[in-house]
Parts: sequence; C-alpha cells; structure tokens
Amino acid sequence: MPSLIQSPRFLLSHCLSPLPPNARAAFCGRLSHRSAAAALSSDAQTIASNQSSSYAPLPSPPSSEILSMRESLLSRRRTAAEIADEYLDRLRRTEPQIRSFLHVSETVMREAEEVDRLVESGAELGPLAGVLIGVKDNICTVDMPSTGGSRILEGYRPAFDATAVRRLKEAGAIVIGKTNLDEFGMGSTTEGSGFQVTANPWDVSRVPGGSSGGSAAAVSARQCAVSLGSDTGGSVRQPASFCGVVGLKPTYGRISRFGLMSYASSLDVIGCFGSSVTDAAIILNAVAGHDRFDATSSMHEVPDYASCLISIDQFDSKPLKGLRIGMITETMGNGVDMGVVSSIKAAALHLEELGAVLTEVSLPSFSLGLPAYYILASSEASSNLSRYDGVRYGNQVAADELISLYGDSRANGFGPEVKMRILMGTYALSAGYYEAYYKRAQQVRTLVRKSFKDALEKNNILISPAAPSPAFRIGEKVNDPLAMYAGDIMTVNVNLAGVPALVVPCGFVEGGIAGLPVGLQMIGTSFSEVCK
Repeated sequence: MPSLIQSPRFLLSHCLSPLPPNARAAFCGRLSHRSAAAALSSDAQTIASNQSSSYAPLPSPPSSEILSMRESLLSRRRTAAEIADEYLDRLRRTEPQIRSFLHVSETVMREAEEVDRLVESGAELGPLAGVLIGVKDNICTVDMPSTGGSRILEGYRPAFDATAVRRLKEAGAIVIGKTNLDEFGMGSTTEGSGFQVTANPWDVSRVPGGSSGGSAAAVSARQCAVSLGSDTGGSVRQPASFCGVVGLKPTYGRISRFGLMSYASSLDVIGCFGSSVTDAAIILNAVAGHDRFDATSSMHEVPDYASCLISIDQFDSKPLKGLRIGMITETMGNGVDMGVVSSIKAAALHLEELGAVLTEVSLPSFSLGLPAYYILASSEASSNLSRYDGVRYGNQVAADELISLYGDSRANGFGPEVKMRILMGTYALSAGYYEAYYKRAQQVRTLVRKSFKDALEKNNILISPAAPSPAFRIGEKVNDPLAMYAGDIMTVNVNLAGVPALVVPCGFVEGGIAGLPVGLQMIGTSFSEVCK
C-alpha cells in the first residue's frame, strides 16, 4: 500500500523535470518553466497507474507554494488559519512515520490568526506572510528549544533568534517547528541525531540524507512549505536529492551565520529547501545580506532573486542558447550508481536540446577534496565544540573535580560520531602532525578553489550528481563510516571553494514504491545566484 505520506501519483506529479521551473534563473536569471510530466518515464507512469491507495492523493504543488499562499490570502479565498491548520493536520498524520521534527511550535495557530487580522484590516503583508517554515535545530530560535540534535543541549532555549530566523519572522513567516539533524551537522543520513532517526517520505525504510534530513523530509512530505538547513559539506544538497526537493547552498557569506551552531566555521552556510526554485529564491531574498553580528557576512548587494525568474512562455524553443555548461568528468565514473549517471546524462541532453552548449570538464583536484574536507572540518569542529563543557553550555554531570565535570559532561552528552570527529581534528592539529595534515589540507583547498575558478571562466555553470547514489536503507551504512563519508564526494568541493550550488530533481531510479529521486547539482561562481 502506498504510504500515507506520499502517494505515488502525488510523488510523480511533484517531481520536477530535468529542467525544473526557473532552475537556470537561480544562476543566470533566464531559465524557463517546464512541465513536470516531461520528466516521467513511461515505466514510472505505469507504476503510478497500477498503485492503489486508501488515502486520497495530495494535489500537485504549484510552481510556488509561497506565491500560491499569498494569492490565496490577498484574494481572501483562504485564511492563514486554514492554511496553517492544513499543514498541522498533515504533520500530525505523517510525523509518526517520518519523524522530521524535534519540536513543533505551540503558537502556530495564534500567529496565523494574527496574519488574518492584518488581512482584514487591509494592512500591508510581508512577502512571507502566513508561510510555514521549518528550521533546522542547529539554528537558534528564541521561543523554542535549539539542541543541535545533541543530548548535551537537550532542553536548551537560546535568548535570541538567529539572524536568518529573525529576518524570516520580520517578513511574516511562521516557524512551525525545529527539524531533526545529525548531531551538530556531523553526518549524511540523520541517523546520527541524539533523539530520533528521520525517514525518507518516498520510502520510509530509507534515509532522507543529512545532516539536514529533517528539513528536506518535512518539505517533501509537505509538513511545511519551505525550510532552512545548513550546509558544511553537502548537508542541504544531498538531502534535497534524496527527498526530491529543491535545495540551495548559497555563496559563503551570502547569509549571516549568526545563530547557527558552529561546526566548521570556514565552511558552514545556511541554505534552504523548497518545492520549487521560485520558493528557494524568495527565501534567499528574505535572509540574504550583511549582518553586523557576523564578520564573515558579505557586503555584496542583495538583488531581487525572485523577480529575475522568467517563465518559459517568454522564450522561444531554444531558451538556453549560448549557455555554456560543463559536466564534471570525475563525478560520472566508478562508484556512481548507473541509474544516477543515466538520469544526469538525460538531464544534460535535455539542456542541450534547449540550446545549451555542453562540454566535459575535468577537475584534477576533485578526488583530493574529500580527505581535505574531513581534515579541515574535523579540525575546526574540535575547536568549536570545546564550548560544550557543562559550564558555559550544555547539560552538566555532577563531579567532585572540574576536569571530571568537563570529561563526564562531554562523554555523556556527545554521540559517537561527534566524539570521533573531535578526536580526528585534535590529532590533525597536534604539534607533530599539523604540517602533515591540516596545512596540507589547506593547500588542497587552494587547488580546489583554483580548479573551480578556471572551469567557471570557460563555463557559465558546472553540473554533476548531488550524490553518487539514491537514498539507501536506514542502517545500511551505519557501521561503515568510510562508505558514509565517501557519499559526500559530490558536494564537499563546493564548500571548499565557497561557491553556490543548486540541486533540483531530475529523474528517478528503481527503488521504493514509485522509484527514488535523483538530484542534479548546478554550480556557479561566487554570488552568481542570479546574473544581471
């Protein structure tokens, strides 16, 4: 029986084509809309037509959930309270199976009713008025717990909102709750959470990806309209691929990190999930920009991303004419699932049919990115997580001596993956090994940046899979950390280079009830989320 969470017909209609609505506009401001049906193979349609369900399938989401909600409110066809009640009802029905939320806000309906009062009074509405947003639990919220997915912060309530959250609220958004994650963002499956394991809405026996798996699953199951995640080495893009949604990792510094619990400060960025590129653009518009509380946030002007998205109706049959696209050769070889390769090649062929010029691009330093990333990220984590000592932050274990208090509080509060990465990072930074590991990893990072810069001088964007495989089964790799780490090979180089990347669904591979989604990753130059 198809899952209550996503009926096959809904899933297939929800899927975006190899050229999803406005995908290229996220980088170049002139990519077209395209029907989702074009992406569906006859096999997938046959699967859908042969399935029966005792649950009524959900309607296909519009090209923009956010714009649809706004139009409904302004036309008074629906109230914010009705919309919020619908999402909360779906969340209550699906959450026992998906487990994407660690905390659900108790004030959602009250905030929605306040939006309705603004509508009735004729007051001007914010661009996100009434939009329900999930927030990854390593992003601070003043009115609900923020645990980072770790037992050491269980029950912790910050005294402030992260800048990204504050800006969303100022735009009228309603935070529906805090989503599950791998502890402090260290993981690729959300199995590393200190509280629960999140399931993939396409097949609840499979992982949703990580570390932002809760945020991706919540959007995929339509428990919220959009969500925030964080991306240190692919933690937005890989879950977006696994869960069949749009995931945006912006340029480093584009969004303030103030209020984001630090994992690896030189790599961390806040990103977002949506059911369309339009929704991702609207969220980016709301949260991007310089912040005096984050010295690494950029002073670059924030354009109106959403206004640059152009409908296919305004183009001829070759809307991508002249666009140069480089397919990264190293991402299509050994170790990549053949179904994933086929989906990416089909998407690339479709882009060529729309006028783009496709070439293969080799990045010689690509394979070096993964070990360099884990050395750098673990090293920064060993420093950043020293603050969780049971005194300044975190739950405290009673002890007679200070050293014992530190040690016991951290031993009881941290999970095994976090402990392992702290040890790895401390080792790499130690006096006898700094030159051999940390310094060499920084040198590799420079090579990675140069290789991307050179490739993007010859191409407008680069494309690759977002992950080497579709979603795998829960528990399949939990005892094989090296295999788990290898799954990040497609994404970590982007963080090392600091450039933006967008993941959009581009096809299916066999698995689950109606197939498993595959994501296409598109990479641009810094601050090229939109081009003028």
